[in-house]
Amino acid sequence: MNAAIRQYLVITGNYWAFTLTDGALRMLVVLHFHQLGYSPLEIALLFIFYEFFGVVTNLVGGYLGARMGLNRTMNIGLFLQIVALAMLAVPAAMLTVPWVMAAQALSGIAKDLNKMSAKSGIKLLVPDEQQGTLYKWVAILTGSKNTLKGVGFFLGGVLLMAAGFTGAVVIMAVALGLVWLASLFLLKQELGKSKAKPKFTDILSKSRAINVLSAARMFLFGARDVWFVVALPVYLHTVFGWDHWKVGGFMASWIIGYGFIQTIAPRITGNMEGKKPAVLWAAFLALIPAAIAGGLMAGWSPQVVIVGGLLLFGVLFAINSSLHSYLIVSYARGDGVSLDVGFYYMSNAAGRLLGTILSGWVYQVYGLEACLWISAGLVAMAALLSMLLPERRQVMA
Repeated sequence: MNAAIRQYLVITGNYWAFTLTDGALRMLVVLHFHQLGYSPLEIALLFIFYEFFGVVTNLVGGYLGARMGLNRTMNIGLFLQIVALAMLAVPAAMLTVPWVMAAQALSGIAKDLNKMSAKSGIKLLVPDEQQGTLYKWVAILTGSKNTLKGVGFFLGGVLLMAAGFTGAVVIMAVALGLVWLASLFLLKQELGKSKAKPKFTDILSKSRAINVLSAARMFLFGARDVWFVVALPVYLHTVFGWDHWKVGGFMASWIIGYGFIQTIAPRITGNMEGKKPAVLWAAFLALIPAAIAGGLMAGWSPQVVIVGGLLLFGVLFAINSSLHSYLIVSYARGDGVSLDVGFYYMSNAAGRLLGTILSGWVYQVYGLEACLWISAGLVAMAALLSMLLPERRQVMA
């Protein structure tokens, strides 16, 4: 095993550890502040800075990764997450909306520094002519990350019930602190550092393919989060009467299954050529939230419609996400890869920001059905944009 692969494996391990705390913290915040009487819109506002600074971080983080090396951006991200968790361990009286929003801002910066570092690193390990291998490696990384995020959702619900909000964030801060200390010693190579010093203006992509794919990604993730981030957990708790353990467990199971489908996406899509898979799978996905909304409006059993529809949505969304994750790494340039990947995940964060705001506001004013119709429309936009992608040679196994 060469030095670059060893370094990448360390980065991936750090990314997994971080992902556990990220998923747990999101579930903790949603359930704890809903329990305190916050409205869905107020809960969504707690995540605005998390998503907004994700947009900024991916732009600037890609530049920093190319200038400094991905090992440094990874360690900075880990440290900022520890600080964010420590900020939430204060007495309950200090947990005001501005304070929590500030902590979430740091967590958003940390998350996207970690994601950009891990996703950029894989580009450097696979020769450009081995596109099938690249697709499989990206799918495995993306899927395993989301599986662990699902475990984090479950962990957040368990910790909230077992240790309370403050105890939960302290436990996570200590555990992640140990990972950070190990990372300082293990990450020594400057993986991903660009040979040519990039200019700050290089953070904006000049590639048509990456610009189109980034726009499609924004609508795709907005479509997921418009009903998944705030509307669905609150709906399950208030309408179905599920307790925090059950809500956290269900959301965790969905994310874990979603992550598993991502890892096997290349087997499902097969050796499909060019832009067709991105268009077709997005078109299939757009039908699902529309069907769920239609079923609810028709008076069908909400438990059957939502649970069954959510499972099908998860399968198709996972395939779409895996295809997109492969395409960005495939389109990205080799030297200074983090610039292209950072720009792309800036759009990903922008979609999450859009979806998060809409999830709280639309659900509070119009209900879950409206969130689902908007989701269908956003996925349809992603499908239309994918038609503008350039053709790629056939992906060989």
